[in-house]
Amino acid sequence: MLVLSAGVVLAVTKYADKVKKETGYTYVPKSLEEGPNKVSAFPKEKWHFNPGPISMDLIKKKGCVADGFLSSYGDSDKEIIKMINRSECVYLHRALETWLDPPDFERAEKIMEKIERRPVVYGMFLAEAISTRRNYSDPNWNHDFEFDKMCADGTQDRWETDSCIPSTDKPEYRRYLKSITHRAMDIGIQSFLFGQIQLQDEHPNFNETEIKKVLSDMRAYAKEKNIEIIIGAQTNSITDERYLRLFDYIEGGVGIDSDGNVEEGTCSNKFSNCWALLWNNRYSKLANNVLLHLDWSGMTWDDMGIFARMDQDTRIETLKNLYQKFTAKNMGFMMPFLAVLNNENDGCYGPNKHFYAPSRKFKCKDEDAINKILKGNFASL
Repeated sequence: MLVLSAGVVLAVTKYADKVKKETGYTYVPKSLEEGPNKVSAFPKEKWHFNPGPISMDLIKKKGCVADGFLSSYGDSDKEIIKMINRSECVYLHRALETWLDPPDFERAEKIMEKIERRPVVYGMFLAEAISTRRNYSDPNWNHDFEFDKMCADGTQDRWETDSCIPSTDKPEYRRYLKSITHRAMDIGIQSFLFGQIQLQDEHPNFNETEIKKVLSDMRAYAKEKNIEIIIGAQTNSITDERYLRLFDYIEGGVGIDSDGNVEEGTCSNKFSNCWALLWNNRYSKLANNVLLHLDWSGMTWDDMGIFARMDQDTRIETLKNLYQKFTAKNMGFMMPFLAVLNNENDGCYGPNKHFYAPSRKFKCKDEDAINKILKGNFASL
């Protein structure tokens, strides 16, 4: 769950390009509300990623945050690809981003072609932030997507000028989600995370939500394509069990202090509003699965900012302790491989000051120790 700010907008939009048109599938819309209704075969290009089965145990134990990796976040594709190939990561969380920019599927697939690791599960973030200045077209759907018709009422200019929070109550946003999730599955993406669902869903409860329509469509499309998918959400303090169990997992940050410790209550003491600690039984017992990570928001005081300012021994000890703590509870703790930093943050960083990455080629050089943690080789740390 992100505590979002203008900082993350500046960091992320700098590295996001406008969506490119691409061809790759052949379904045809039945109507504008329902959208494409035929399942596309995997394209017959020279190369195509073939997704395999999903193991939630591997997702939890070998999951890695790779935010925007398939969207070229960090401006260092070559080294980040090498780092991922050297890693023990099986699940690449949030690899394809949609924060203020529609996804570029052509670029994503070019990067995927260079990943040699197997098995691998790619994730996509369905962001709570869209720009009404952007353009998006689906090459086989004759529909002109209008982003200003996707906005929740009263949220204009929420993240930056000409931006808003999209609402699943809006048919146009549901059409957009249908298009981008289908196209993501067409290139082999299998995990989908809704950002801050309490913002995107104006009625985040089982009886009134419109998101059931979206989830049903996604799962039906995956079934017809014969691929496995998982769908998660940043649910914060929602406690409607039937609503939470609509999702395969709930996801959020842990809220570390400068020593790497976390709190044990229902909500973090750092904020005036409830910033839920999802491992607490108040939430975890109501959910199918829980995935956790160091949170980032583009602010110096977020988890990633605090983490990057630690010395290396403290960083590694923090990751080891959190990994052991949460996997022992049958929850996932995902290792940071690419995440946003505030560019004014003191401490180590990855390809540039806007991003953390643990590569031995960058400043932090945490990758060897992180891979030992993922292997379970704690004694050698």
